[in-house]
Amino acid sequence: MALHLIKLCVGVESIDQLTDWIAEDLVRQRGMGLEPEDTHTTRMIPKRIPELLDGGSLYWVIKGQVQARQRLRDLQTVTGADGIQRCRIVFDPQVIPTEWQPKRPFQGWRYLQEKDAPRDLASIGGAGDELPSALKAELAELGLL
Repeated sequence: MALHLIKLCVGVESIDQLTDWIAEDLVRQRGMGLEPEDTHTTRMIPKRIPELLDGGSLYWVIKGQVQARQRLRDLQTVTGADGIQRCRIVFDPQVIPTEWQPKRPFQGWRYLQEKDAPRDLASIGGAGDELPSALKAELAELGLL
């Protein structure tokens, strides 16, 4: 069974904004002559890397709801200019919408067991008949979703 990570997607209002940001970043990297990679750097380095890389994903909490995930490709230890070691998370750039699941704010990332992870929308037939994301976000803020 895969082990996952969960993290707040700070500054992002919707899945569409997250996917747009990723696409823009990959275009920027190509323009710089780099091999494009979708990455995120975080302070703490997971101890359970083999379990995470065995089919794990990072689940994104957007506006207080787990809304999407990205498959983990690699977890790398990098040292910043300040001499502090950090974890560079490399993702598959595809953002996979999930069932919405409320999540209170927290710092950093947390492990997420497979049994506790929300299901992919596509796996439950939710890809075509979803509420508009703005309406869904408003209902969630009101505690109705």
